[in-house]
Amino acid sequence: MGNTEEKKSVNFIESIIEQDIENNKNGGRVHTRFPPEPNGYLHIGHAKSICLNFGLAEQYNGLCNLRFDDTNPEKENDEYVNSIKKDVAWLGFSWEDREYFASDYFDQLYKYAIALIKKGKAYVDDSTPEEINRMRGTTTQPGEESPYRNRSVEENLDLFQKMKEGVFEEGSKILRAKIDMSSPNIHLRDPALYRIKHANHHRTGDEWHIYPMYDWAHGLSDSIEGVTHSICTLEFEVHRPLYDWLLDQLEVFHPQQIEFARLNLSYTVLSKRKLLQLVEEKYVEGWDDPRIPTISGLRRRGYTPAAIKNFAQKIGVAKRDGVVDVALLEFSVREDLNKTANRVMGVLDPLKITLINYPEDKTEMLTAVNNPEDPEAGSREIPFGSEIYIERDDFMEDPPRKFFRLSPGKEVRLKYAYIIKCEEVVKDEAGEVVELKCTYDPETRSGSDTSGKKVKGTLHWAPVKEALKAEVRLYDRLFTVENPSADKEKDFKEFINPDSLVVLPEALLEPSAKNIAVGDRVQFERKGYFCVDRDSSNEKLVFNRTVTLRDTWAKMSKKK
Repeated sequence: MGNTEEKKSVNFIESIIEQDIENNKNGGRVHTRFPPEPNGYLHIGHAKSICLNFGLAEQYNGLCNLRFDDTNPEKENDEYVNSIKKDVAWLGFSWEDREYFASDYFDQLYKYAIALIKKGKAYVDDSTPEEINRMRGTTTQPGEESPYRNRSVEENLDLFQKMKEGVFEEGSKILRAKIDMSSPNIHLRDPALYRIKHANHHRTGDEWHIYPMYDWAHGLSDSIEGVTHSICTLEFEVHRPLYDWLLDQLEVFHPQQIEFARLNLSYTVLSKRKLLQLVEEKYVEGWDDPRIPTISGLRRRGYTPAAIKNFAQKIGVAKRDGVVDVALLEFSVREDLNKTANRVMGVLDPLKITLINYPEDKTEMLTAVNNPEDPEAGSREIPFGSEIYIERDDFMEDPPRKFFRLSPGKEVRLKYAYIIKCEEVVKDEAGEVVELKCTYDPETRSGSDTSGKKVKGTLHWAPVKEALKAEVRLYDRLFTVENPSADKEKDFKEFINPDSLVVLPEALLEPSAKNIAVGDRVQFERKGYFCVDRDSSNEKLVFNRTVTLRDTWAKMSKKK
């Protein structure tokens, strides 16, 4: 009999790594890195890359560096550096003492450039950006060699030294690799390696007047750090021949670049440029607005690290781009919070009920389960008296046939409490319902019901006397269409959902909610999952809706 044990399914990156380990490539080491540019806040797409790079290092007993590719001083600052570190740590990953910056290597990168010039593989070009762009050619036409391409090594070394010293104006010269202007891969048509920028760098100040291009700094930083597997998103696939060429020419340690499909998520945008527009043009309230897919925004909304990691696991690692339904992300959040979030009763749009046969001066304590999915979560006590609130939409004066909530003459159960019956509807002068007068059945107390009554509807509620006031922010998807960037004739901001935020200023909660701290997540029974926002104060709690209870992903999956 053969071995019947099922072999673990691995993705294509894991397959490459396992083969490398088996062949003792790099001495069997696995060393990855997460290399963000500190020019914006991280989003859910970066979270996928974080989980992949740090996760692979953990899986194969390797290492993962956190390296900031800070080669563009005009757009980078310490605010972004600190936010990135906070996000990676919040997701549960540690880079230990391996925090690096491309700027750590500026001296070494400069020396590598000198070495490339001496080999006759790089030159200083005086052409204007427009001329260089024209001479690059197209996908169907070869490029044209620069008139400065055959400068001597000595002249190139002298000019490059003066570029470093700040002698020349920005845009007047660049350092280019000398490869092949007729290459079918445009990225190999003498790409730029260094450009002049008289800008203050967030770490090196005004020490440098030249800054390395991403393709130059990225691969060589990988090499310097001893990275074995340089895992990038798919748009860098066409850059890989340049990555390999530069490392081969300099004869330095050569990591392997591997590309995977980036995350595209429906009903949102993951472009840094577009997210910056939303923030700067005040369509949202900042980088941590719960409507945008930044990690800080998701954290403020109440998403958990476990949910994001589970989502990354579910979508897997693919070789080709696709769009992931945001409902799968919401499902992952709901799946996690269902197990971990305690329950609270909160009435978002209150309608008062007076129980006319309940003693006015009586208050009894009812026991409620904190989380039916977690036996260790325990229980809490909720005061019950003659006046309570229910949701306004849990009552209809003239209901349709299958309306199982409260209506005149009908009975429902109040959760953890009694069965009540609507006896009278009180309206104001405008005809709006302002109060219901009901009776309760004392034989129907939850947990000790002796009445034998059966009712189809169960409502959540809050006590009038002890209720806590709260502001509740109902966040929804920021865009009304699945792909707001699909129509090139329209600005993506035209598709912003006007109801992406609805504020309910006078919600009422059971009194146990006073113990919920900022950042804590709870389920408002029958309404959804919510997180206490940082705007909360001693006077009023503020809750952000994390996700609804409605599970669209599970329903869609069953249909498939």
